[in-house]
Amino acid sequence: MQKIVQISTNKHNGLFDITSEVETIVRNSGLGQGTASVYVQGATAAIMIQESWDQSVQNDVVSLMKKLIPKGVWEHDAQDNNGDAHLKSGLIGPGETIPIIEGRLGLSTWQNIFVCEFDGPRHTRNIVVTLTEA
Repeated sequence: MQKIVQISTNKHNGLFDITSEVETIVRNSGLGQGTASVYVQGATAAIMIQESWDQSVQNDVVSLMKKLIPKGVWEHDAQDNNGDAHLKSGLIGPGETIPIIEGRLGLSTWQNIFVCEFDGPRHTRNIVVTLTEA
């Protein structure tokens, strides 16, 4: 089974929680055991499982990425001024796989699924959620 989740992003760099959307897909599928693959389309965004308790961890991720990969110093910037976004998304990666256990995402108490936006704001980001039965 496969579904597309669409979100809009309102920041140039930010993390956007999509856990509830993925949970709804899993719940509506009726799947008891398996995996949920979450993949963002686009070369300037990524998927990350991270703590969701407060905004500080998400802010720290953005701050770390800005420090590790600064804007405006990359060869690709000559084309469209977003070389840093490509490198940030490549470092984190476009997808995550989460186990489905007894019909629910196998995330721990503090884990949520985030789209990492590095080249926003974007009117539409497509996230492909693929469920596979065990």
